[in-house]
Amino acid sequence: MRILAFSDLHRDLARGAQLVEMSAEADVVIGAGDFASVHEGLEETIAALAAIEKPTVLVPGNNETVEALREAAAGWSAATVLHGEGTQIEGIEFFGLGAGIPVTPWDWSFDLDDDSATEMLAACPEEAVLVLHSPPKDHCDSAGGAGNFGSPALLQAIEAKRPRLAVCGHIHESWGCESQIGPTPVRNLGPSGTWLGI
Repeated sequence: MRILAFSDLHRDLARGAQLVEMSAEADVVIGAGDFASVHEGLEETIAALAAIEKPTVLVPGNNETVEALREAAAGWSAATVLHGEGTQIEGIEFFGLGAGIPVTPWDWSFDLDDDSATEMLAACPEEAVLVLHSPPKDHCDSAGGAGNFGSPALLQAIEAKRPRLAVCGHIHESWGCESQIGPTPVRNLGPSGTWLGI
């Protein structure tokens, strides 16, 4: 399965148009959150991406709520929004959890604490493709000199569920980062589009 995966588009419609073109070569497309910027521009960004016809999995970032993302994507027949739930595509399980995890310092941010994330990830099947917005602790979560901002709950879930792939975004300084947790490759995506195979 050939996957085109991205995150943190933040209203970049030109980049969105490039992703639409690239998607013609994909079997599945993943959007790992932050389509909007501080809750602005979500509808226009999703409208631009809705030209993608391949099966698409979306999770909310911390810049949009799950409710707003579901509403914006309601007319996009190829897209499925996941937040604490899963879907199957071509016989492969996908499970998604969005939001900023752990809670960010911004009062506008759509966040979850680690305990809530643990509860929501309990239903994730083993060896699924895990689509996250936030990275796991100490993996693709470095914000340079500011420290590491990943989630212990996400790390524990990956160690326990052993997904075949885990993708995330959120920490811009770590875009393009690759890591490994046991058998699971972890990728912090960024907006350019990353090709992955499973």
